[in-house]
Amino acid sequence: MTEPGQIVGREELERELDMVRAQAAGEQAGVFGPASVTWLVDCEVAVFLGAGRALLLQLAHPWVAAAIAEHSQVLGDPLGRFHRTFGMVFTMVFGTLGQALAASRRLHERHARIHGTLPSAAGPFPAGSFYQANDVAALRWVHATLVDTALTAYQLLLPPLTAEQREAYYAESRLFAALFGIPQACLPIDWNAFAADNEAMWSSDVLDVTPTARDLGRDLLAGAGPLLRVPAWYRAVTVRMLPARLREGFGLRYRIAEHKRAERALSRLQRIYRVLPPRLRHVGPSWQAQGRLAGRRRPDFATRMLNTLWIGRGEL
Repeated sequence: MTEPGQIVGREELERELDMVRAQAAGEQAGVFGPASVTWLVDCEVAVFLGAGRALLLQLAHPWVAAAIAEHSQVLGDPLGRFHRTFGMVFTMVFGTLGQALAASRRLHERHARIHGTLPSAAGPFPAGSFYQANDVAALRWVHATLVDTALTAYQLLLPPLTAEQREAYYAESRLFAALFGIPQACLPIDWNAFAADNEAMWSSDVLDVTPTARDLGRDLLAGAGPLLRVPAWYRAVTVRMLPARLREGFGLRYRIAEHKRAERALSRLQRIYRVLPPRLRHVGPSWQAQGRLAGRRRPDFATRMLNTLWIGRGEL
């Protein structure tokens, strides 16, 4: 059994949270605030187009695949998993500073209970290798998939960010990484370094789609039962966004028929998305944050309904 790598303990987490507190927009504005590119991007429903892509990229890491297979209810309770994941993320992004810090600590405690050993060799990791969800390398990869996928999905339906906005989004994402407890020194310094790091990771032997990951990916793209089937167009768009090597690793076809299906879907979605009212284009937690800054103590009925859709409860 190999020894674990650098682990984020509670002391390390609190050190990063001190930095977040010092740089946050404010108690009511939260970590990022309304002037941030993070709020501009993450409020858009379009970002959800990348949910499947982000999870498949995460599953390509043997540690993450093993952890999800052994400790997650993603297949048994996919809607619950969706709500828990985005409830946590949106609380960090759109909650008050106190809510964001509390969510960070809850996530750390949850991750501390997730550990085990690889049942078989995968990539550079021998059988019996120890994994821990609070390992910096694992957290760093999950963070990278979330940041890269959010922009990838956003730009499928909306105009690309300017170079300055993209750089600001990445700079803000370093605060998001701190909420995971990831030390700033472990992160790429700017967007170009981040993009290069991602491309290197996609082709590295660290990512190895194991049989377990392949089975999980297949089931996730199929959906859960007849009432929660994943549409063929969504599968095609998801596969379109994956690096070619990982498409092959997951056994996902992307030939002429799949390409045409994805492009037709995106063309229709772009037309529809442009005319959607903001109330439908923007996620409930972003409306709650705007209302909070306008002095409303509780979200209105429409916001509570949207929150129930996106995070499974009426309020952050």
